[in-house]
Amino acid sequence: MNRIYRPIRTLCLCAASLCCLAACSDFLDENAYGQLPAEDFFQSKEDLDASLNALYSVVAVSQSQNNYCGTNFLAGDDISTHPSSNKQPLREHDQYAVTDNNAWLTALWEQRYKVVKAANFIINNAGRTPVADPALVTRAMAQAHYWRAYSYFYLVTTWGEVPVVLEDELDPATPLSSVADVYELILSDLKIAEQGCPALYTEAPYLQNGVNYAVSEGAVKATMAYVYMCMAGWPLNLGADYYRLAADKAEEVIDAADRGTYYYRLLDDYADVYSMKYNYNNPELLLGIYYNRDRTAASTPQTDVLDDMIQNGWGDTNGEIKFWKDFPDGPRKEATYFPQIMLADGVLRPWWYDTEPSSRAVVAPVFMKSVEATERGTEFDYRDPTKLVQFGEKTIQVIRLSEVYCWYAEATARAGSVTRKAVDVLNRVRNRADGAATNLYTTAMTPDELAEAAYDEHGWEMAGYYWSGFATRARDMFRMYRMKEHFEFRVENPEIEVAPGVFRREAVPVSGAWDDSRMYSPYPYEEAILNPNLKR
Repeated sequence: MNRIYRPIRTLCLCAASLCCLAACSDFLDENAYGQLPAEDFFQSKEDLDASLNALYSVVAVSQSQNNYCGTNFLAGDDISTHPSSNKQPLREHDQYAVTDNNAWLTALWEQRYKVVKAANFIINNAGRTPVADPALVTRAMAQAHYWRAYSYFYLVTTWGEVPVVLEDELDPATPLSSVADVYELILSDLKIAEQGCPALYTEAPYLQNGVNYAVSEGAVKATMAYVYMCMAGWPLNLGADYYRLAADKAEEVIDAADRGTYYYRLLDDYADVYSMKYNYNNPELLLGIYYNRDRTAASTPQTDVLDDMIQNGWGDTNGEIKFWKDFPDGPRKEATYFPQIMLADGVLRPWWYDTEPSSRAVVAPVFMKSVEATERGTEFDYRDPTKLVQFGEKTIQVIRLSEVYCWYAEATARAGSVTRKAVDVLNRVRNRADGAATNLYTTAMTPDELAEAAYDEHGWEMAGYYWSGFATRARDMFRMYRMKEHFEFRVENPEIEVAPGVFRREAVPVSGAWDDSRMYSPYPYEEAILNPNLKR
């Protein structure tokens, strides 16, 4: 990882949006000039804003491309990749066989610690700012504590034991902290963030288009709910008490939204959730990372489709077939996957189209959540895939209200209860997915039935969406120790009937026998050279 010892004095500023910037990499350059010592940096409110802008810029870059944020989420049962081409860094995660010299593994590691570094700079130094309103300092430090917690959550769920860095300097020989200790730091940071972040910001750039563009109180509470759920599950297995803590935090968010303290609400149509229409003003979004297409391509979010759908396509990811098969029909499924695909011949066909003998390297469903049209601000039309921009400006959705509903229902049930409220909020999610008030779930369900229903609903809500690095399908499977079951299914790789008389199977082979080391990624080889504590 980059190691720096002094902060930059002049940081990237943006009048339009704190969070749109994603190109302030010089904040973490080792040989930066024109610097002041950390203790001299914070002299005014403008310096606080500048430091937060730099932090959000680092966060935005860290989540902008899958080689920075997404490869380990190929372990989920919703998403797969290409069997050949240049996809080996992705494929290793899909096969549960990641090597320590994986070409993208170091980038995954580095990006988390860059965020930690930027957050530490604020946490350790912003308290000396001589401002008239101390609340400004509290708010800035609260946001920094949140993003540090966010990054350590990513680290501990990807690698397990990791070095915990709390100072401005990054010591390459930092010892590993246990999983339990890392989670304690995460909770400590989140509790500080919860106290310091407001329910609603009142001025730009933190408030824009009527929504929070920075970390809010509701976002922190929701994050705490999911962290408690992860602690309740594998590998700590803290059980019912932590599920109750998770349910309590999720309920705080739900109640505050219902009474109007928070503005959050579900959009009526699932197709709007990932739309350009609501890209900058999504009321369902508790926390997003915002982008501007005018910034450099390397720091704006990348789209992704099958490589034979458009000329020179890249095709990093695609849907897994069984997950698509099990996904309930309705508006949510229609908005999640391409209804049809168009190949080079310009003909629209179902995704399972192939010739005999097979002529396509990947025959799989295709996700639509990250696609974006060439014409700025317009919705992508699957009937004309040539008008697909590779680097766009779709907001990365870290946490949505529908997720909080699912977490509340699942945590309540795994703690042993089936309540009217848990059933009600889960039905809010499913009714939108079905496009009608089906009210599928009832209080007659057992706790296990409700918990599994909520787990499934969350999986369908987030299917194929891995950019945020937070509560993806892979993270759900991880905490519930369901990677092994999916690994064994992929080893078997049965044919699945996707249409009457049409059978397809996954293109990427998986082999070997399971052991729990496959639950984690190995430490990057380059980092293990620097830090002998990473050799295992």
